[in-house]
Amino acid sequence: MATKIKLVIVGIGGVGGYFGGLLSKKYSGSTDVEIIFVARGAHLKHIKENGLKVITGKHEFITRPDLATANFNEIGIADYIIICTKSYDLAETIQQLKPCVDKNTILLPLLNGVDATDRIKEILPEATVLKGCAFIVSRLKAAGVIENSGSIQKLSFGLDTPLTEKIILLEHLCLNAGIAANCTDKIAKAIWEKFIFISATATATSYFNSPIGKVLEENNETIIKLIDEVKNLALAKEISISSDISEKTLHTMKSMKYEVTSSMHSDYLNRKPETEVESLTGYVVHEGIKMGIEIPTFALLYKGLIKA
Repeated sequence: MATKIKLVIVGIGGVGGYFGGLLSKKYSGSTDVEIIFVARGAHLKHIKENGLKVITGKHEFITRPDLATANFNEIGIADYIIICTKSYDLAETIQQLKPCVDKNTILLPLLNGVDATDRIKEILPEATVLKGCAFIVSRLKAAGVIENSGSIQKLSFGLDTPLTEKIILLEHLCLNAGIAANCTDKIAKAIWEKFIFISATATATSYFNSPIGKVLEENNETIIKLIDEVKNLALAKEISISSDISEKTLHTMKSMKYEVTSSMHSDYLNRKPETEVESLTGYVVHEGIKMGIEIPTFALLYKGLIKA
């Protein structure tokens, strides 16, 4: 690495805090890679003063990035930007990121949903924007504290076209930091298989106002219908997905701790003014109508959620 690589993580919540924490632990203070966190409020204040604590089971560590800021103008041009905001904050975030992006910058959105890359390209049409998804159960436990409570911590990203050396380098940076990263030129499969899981989970836990364990106990048939409907949407879009994706998705849900819920359900519980309902539930309904796919279960639950 002849010049120092600037790697920015925007949104230091459950996903950005865990993966960004590992990147910071490995590279902050090094001569090769500069790690920058973009956060805000009390969370940013705590990181600046005390560092970021990442808890995984019985293990924990504290790390300090090279820079923690809420001011995008302090960052300069970045080589890589990993975006871990909520989907409803994406458009505003990308506008703010413009001073950090040039023709060589690679952006990697790790948002719930399947349309983040297209939405970014609408604002930054010349930028290199990867597609990506994270498989992790992690949350912002308190200001400056990230807790990873799941058994899976994976990151998949790439394109559906040949990969450049710079994209592959991002995979190496992640792997060297202890992140289970996979870079692929067939990313649509991973994105949609994650979406089948997260859209069904978020929709059901939010609609029934219950953790995943209780939903599976009391509304298992609805869960199966949700999985099948979004799977059929993927097939209608000619996305190559595993033939046993319905069974795999249901198995993943059943392997989760009883009390685990989705971030969308948490937003409803916390009475947040915005949620990810449009990206995770509404998207399936609207695209189903566009594609001529029957999605009665999603349509019913979506109707209930937008009234909530």
